[in-house]
Amino acid sequence: MSNALSESREPERRVLDAAQISAVVRQHLEFRARRGGKRADFRFCEITRFDLSSVDLSEADFTGAKLARCRFSGTKLKEANLYGADLRGCDFSGCALDKADMRGACLHGADLTGASMVDVDMREGVIVIGDGQGGLTPAGFDIHYTEVAGVRAGAADLTRAKLSNAFVMQTDLTGAILRDADLSRINLTNSDLTGCDLRGANLTEATLSGAVLNGAELRGARMDRTNLHNANLVGALYDPSLLTTAIVTGVRMAKAVGSLRKPLAEVIAAHEVWMNSNGHEGTRANLSEFDLRGQMLARRRLAAAVMRSAVLEDCDLTHAVLTTADLSLCDLRGAKLAEADLRGINLRWATLNGAVLDGAKLSAVNITGAASFVWHADLSHARLANASLRGADLSNAHLMEADLSEADLTGADLTGANLKGAKLIDTKLDKAKLDGADLADVVGVRPPQPPPSKPG
Repeated sequence: MSNALSESREPERRVLDAAQISAVVRQHLEFRARRGGKRADFRFCEITRFDLSSVDLSEADFTGAKLARCRFSGTKLKEANLYGADLRGCDFSGCALDKADMRGACLHGADLTGASMVDVDMREGVIVIGDGQGGLTPAGFDIHYTEVAGVRAGAADLTRAKLSNAFVMQTDLTGAILRDADLSRINLTNSDLTGCDLRGANLTEATLSGAVLNGAELRGARMDRTNLHNANLVGALYDPSLLTTAIVTGVRMAKAVGSLRKPLAEVIAAHEVWMNSNGHEGTRANLSEFDLRGQMLARRRLAAAVMRSAVLEDCDLTHAVLTTADLSLCDLRGAKLAEADLRGINLRWATLNGAVLDGAKLSAVNITGAASFVWHADLSHARLANASLRGADLSNAHLMEADLSEADLTGADLTGANLKGAKLIDTKLDKAKLDGADLADVVGVRPPQPPPSKPG
């Protein structure tokens, strides 16, 4: 008998209707509640465009199933078996996939936004079936690796996930957590990893050519023989020794301040003229992607300056004026921003770990003119761990998904601030004002509960 593998072909699948699917789900819910029932068995079933949102399908078996464009939004699939499943176009947003077996699955075009995928196994895998002539043939989609191409996985938690040899080209992984994940030999060509947490990840022999890693956290990662050809590392946080054996041809990194067309002092002076003349004279400063670490910029007036992805680590910006400036994706670790005017500033995805912002103004600014509007300070997704914001004015600031773990917000004004999904683990909030603040889905602080209703 030959045991050679021939070309892949589609396996025979059972097509289930709505009534059959509902019956299996009901039995599974009884099984999960330990009231009898039966574990859901969807092996080699075909279920297309069915809505299974917000259902507990943990431990269900979907081996080899075709589930194209099904909805699993908010569904629990912990420890589920999705080995070799066709999951193309599925909606897994907010889904719990912790410890699921997704080896050899096809996730092309799926939505994994905000999914929890801790310890998920997405290594290569293949299902084989008999070919009717004594041989074996791979079942499925002509691939043996897990395909995640074209996926949206922003803010997904993939801590310790096993993704070695996975095919993840052109995938949106913005803000995803991939700490200690096995990404060896993964193909992440042209993927967006902006703001990703890749600390401790194994990227040995991975392909990240053309990938965007702005603001990504790479400290402690392994990058032996990693292909970073034409990748964008501007604003990424890493130890330079990390790239010793990596392929770095064409890599985009922060530019030296000496490569400015004019000395930095002249650039700032021209910007101040531009500010004072309402843009009629001088030149607006554009310091995007420049390495300005350690610069003395205290009391400098840089309102509306463009400094996207600049390195401002350990800079002295005490009492500086940065109203409505764009500092998104900047590295501001350890920066001194006490008493700075940061009203309406853009600090999305910026890293301010250990920065000092005591007494800083981070409230909204009213823009008047032909069209009046309010410009809010935007710190959404910013990293502010261990930062000091004592007495800072953060009223009406946008802090969605920001990490304020162990930050000192003693006496800070957070009136009307949007803190939805923010991390406030061990955050000091003594005497802080939180009137009207949105604390939905915060981690580390229990939102205030409404007083119990009095019996009528």
